[in-house]
Amino acid sequence: MSKNELRKDKTCLNCRYVVENRFCPNCGQENTNTRKTFIQLFVHFFEDLTHYENSFWKTIRNLIFKPSSLTKEYLSGKRMSYLAPIRLYIFISFVTFFLISIIPDASEDEMVKVNEHQAKPMEQVLVTDADSINKAKDNLEKKQWIANMEKNGYIDKKDSDSLQKEVTEREQKNDGSDYMNFGYRSVEHLDSIQKFGKPDEKLSDLEYWVNKKILLVKRGRTQKEVYEKLMESVIRNIPKALFIYMPLFAFILWLFQSKKRWYYFDHGIFTLHYFSFLLLASLILELFNFFFELFVQYQIVNIISYIVESIIIIYMLYYFFPAHHRFYEQSRIMTIIKGIFIFFINLFVLTFILVGLFFFSFINIH
Repeated sequence: MSKNELRKDKTCLNCRYVVENRFCPNCGQENTNTRKTFIQLFVHFFEDLTHYENSFWKTIRNLIFKPSSLTKEYLSGKRMSYLAPIRLYIFISFVTFFLISIIPDASEDEMVKVNEHQAKPMEQVLVTDADSINKAKDNLEKKQWIANMEKNGYIDKKDSDSLQKEVTEREQKNDGSDYMNFGYRSVEHLDSIQKFGKPDEKLSDLEYWVNKKILLVKRGRTQKEVYEKLMESVIRNIPKALFIYMPLFAFILWLFQSKKRWYYFDHGIFTLHYFSFLLLASLILELFNFFFELFVQYQIVNIISYIVESIIIIYMLYYFFPAHHRFYEQSRIMTIIKGIFIFFINLFVLTFILVGLFFFSFINIH
């Protein structure tokens, strides 16, 4: 408990209620002096941190190793010892998507490639530079590679300009013609047909909008660049899709359970904890993958990586059944039967959501 000095004034600073003891009976705020010394501030921070860490790690431990225990504890009224379901989900969701977005792909270390290329003798570089450039993953990488070779003196400016020009011409030639091609060379070509073409050549408003959006997304981008932009947009929009999907998941649970014993609220709390576990397990899997990729040259590490990944994925698939069985207190046979039906219904719903997610992500590419 806080050791801060109590205020002499018995009026709560937050709600103006009369406070007879340390805490306000109306809003719960502690009736202590708000101005603190540095030592008091440090002690207060340490107390809050310790309390948060205790409840946080206890919550995480139960979430991972005791399926449904958090949900049962929360609904029974034991809520002070754990993080609230909404706060838990938001925290895990934020940390998961933030870390996934910043974790680099160890298999695509560009500087290593450039340094290895620069370490070759000049004659070998001049002979193989065209082959190396052609094997590069995209036009931007090719141009950066050429610039690095010029900077380090392996080729002169004339050769560099010639190679850069060749890459640019190839990029312009391929842009808009080798993928997602629906018969329109450019936005201007589409607009001209829509405005001046024959009636049977013109598109409906929806078709015109879709084709124009595709051309705008493709403009100035290679197929790989469009894919990367799409994946970036998808990852950015996954939290929105989950917020749409979770109420539907809870509704499907509601359909299969007793309406007298269980409220939709109960299914909602179960859903929050279940999705918090899935996100946390996905984060752990991503962190393991990143760690093991640092030692991918060792065969034993690859074997351990495969085993760990398999265990995590199997546990993620298995987790729903013990959680469902323990929370709803049904027989294992009934849990399996209902679980299978719930799985296929959710697979159907999730397919529509994923299609919508990809479409929404695509139209939001800038």
